[in-house]
Amino acid sequence: MIAGHAVAQCLRNEGVRHVFCVPGESYVAVLDGLYSTPEIRLITNRQEGGACFMAEGYAKATRMPGVCLVTRGPGATNASIAVHSAKYDSVPLLHAFFRHHRQMGHRD
Repeated sequence: MIAGHAVAQCLRNEGVRHVFCVPGESYVAVLDGLYSTPEIRLITNRQEGGACFMAEGYAKATRMPGVCLVTRGPGATNASIAVHSAKYDSVPLLHAFFRHHRQMGHRD
């Protein structure tokens, strides 16, 4: 099993039904796993902050954990204000960001 598929299965097993993200090459395997998991709806966005605020709003509205997937560096930084907001509102939010494998470091 590919690690990305394992991540998708773990999310499904925890009852996650919606994942908000800005697609990025550092977690293509996770996106592939989510595509193969019909129980989870992947909602793509254009900006990481918006994706994370959508996950926070989803969590507030449904009382289920919100999940936001972004890339490292500027992607994680753009989403950080929503993480801050979720923390101080006591909202369950999973903010996951991914890195390249060391062998792919030359691609940055």
